[in-house]
Amino acid sequence: MNNDLNVELLKKYAPKPGRSPLLPTLTPRQQLALLCRVLHREGYNDHIAGHITVKQPDGTYFANPWELTWAEVTASDILHLDENGKIIEGEWNITPAINLHIDVHSARHDVSVVIHNHPSWGSVWSAVGRVPPIYDQTSAMVDSDPVYYDEYRGTVEDGAAGRAAANALGQEKWALLANHGVLIVAKNIRQAHLRAITLEWRCKMAWRVESLGGGTPLPASVATETGRRTDENGFPFLWEAMARDEIRRDPSVLE
Repeated sequence: MNNDLNVELLKKYAPKPGRSPLLPTLTPRQQLALLCRVLHREGYNDHIAGHITVKQPDGTYFANPWELTWAEVTASDILHLDENGKIIEGEWNITPAINLHIDVHSARHDVSVVIHNHPSWGSVWSAVGRVPPIYDQTSAMVDSDPVYYDEYRGTVEDGAAGRAAANALGQEKWALLANHGVLIVAKNIRQAHLRAITLEWRCKMAWRVESLGGGTPLPASVATETGRRTDENGFPFLWEAMARDEIRRDPSVLE
């Protein structure tokens, strides 16, 4: 199945006329709040650490605030930033590490979403210094290995450290940062969600398999083809399902 066929599947199985939409119409702030909530349940839950930026057509950004966990963010908490990462609108503070995001966005005009966090399982592999093998289909939803950036230079609010991490990412989709979690980029929220959950699942599955003595990774050709089917446009209906689940759990996320 190639990307064109994946798009056709999305069209073919879209809700029929008269059926409720998969998601209500969401504002950019609501989408970002939902992404924070969904990823928190997937392991992106290092207390108040971690930040997501979403670039807007006018060159400004939306970002989650520094003081709140990803589990409690609502749409009204989302900050609006100018092109330099300074707050235009919002009641909270922005992370001191916003420079990392601005550097990545400046270098990657194909990128709308930048995620940095210290997720539970991704942080294990970033500390070990290895890229986890792909042992199952769900781990193969993105058709490349993450970059491994092997030098920890301190927290990324330091300008030089942030630029080094951004440079290490280069033109790739995601990176493991030595002793410092993960960095993920994407063209939109749907793709960002898939890449983030795929990386954390892959890290978790590989640790479990290897803790039992190891297994047989998927052949590289199979893993690559699986990722090509899904990464460009997202696994059909997955983002919507996870967002609906979060809205059911706490409708206030949209407020």
